[in-house]
Amino acid sequence: MRLPGPVYESLPWLYFAGGVLLLLASYRLHAGLWSMLLLLAGVLGLVGGAVIWLRRRDFRATHAEYWGRGRESDGDDTLR
Repeated sequence: MRLPGPVYESLPWLYFAGGVLLLLASYRLHAGLWSMLLLLAGVLGLVGGAVIWLRRRDFRATHAEYWGRGRESDGDDTLR
């Protein structure tokens, strides 16, 4: 399943926002099972957003580095 570009690019930020909202909801409940579950879900949302954002950033940096290196040495824009 392919997502439209704007939706795909905004997913890490949606995970961050969802995680923050869940953490705030957990804080407002103060105690109990629901508070702990919301806390856990909020932390998972923050960590998931961070992981996705960092993996995309690293992939794009590495991909750009290799593309740039291959084009500079050849001077040719064709793929081999």
